[in-house]
Amino acid sequence: MNNSIYDFTVKLINGKEIQLSEFKGKVLLVVNTASKCGFTPQFEGLEKLYRKYSNKGFSVLGFPCNQFKNQDPDTDENIMSFCSLNYGVTFPMFSKIEVNGKNTHPLYKFLKEKRSGFISGTIKWNFTKFLVDREGNVINRFGPSTEPTEIEKYIEKIL
Repeated sequence: MNNSIYDFTVKLINGKEIQLSEFKGKVLLVVNTASKCGFTPQFEGLEKLYRKYSNKGFSVLGFPCNQFKNQDPDTDENIMSFCSLNYGVTFPMFSKIEVNGKNTHPLYKFLKEKRSGFISGTIKWNFTKFLVDREGNVINRFGPSTEPTEIEKYIEKIL
């Protein structure tokens, strides 16, 4: 059983598997992303947060997902290219995953267990954000419409 976010192995968008324990001691914002969504411009705000606080021990972790109206149908390579070219994304991006249903990635089962959503435990849409403290505790969940700038005060508080 996974007791901490650090117990998970995930696949970077380039296909390399890593342990989330590599992020131990950092404040993390875990986000399910999509490149053809109304919330896609949030990549810009997420990147700004990453650049502003990465030297203080903060990272954004982006997990592309195609479960909501087919809004991320591309290959991992094309998704990374899109994010880099259009939004200058330099924070870690991971291989496409599922966040709901029988093929839910174990990381997202864990995140939803720790911070279930409003009314139900499912992820409602792209750009749902989970804030994780330096000890690996999931301390907050933000809906898709919450702009990255609105999360900044929470990040500053736990940095």
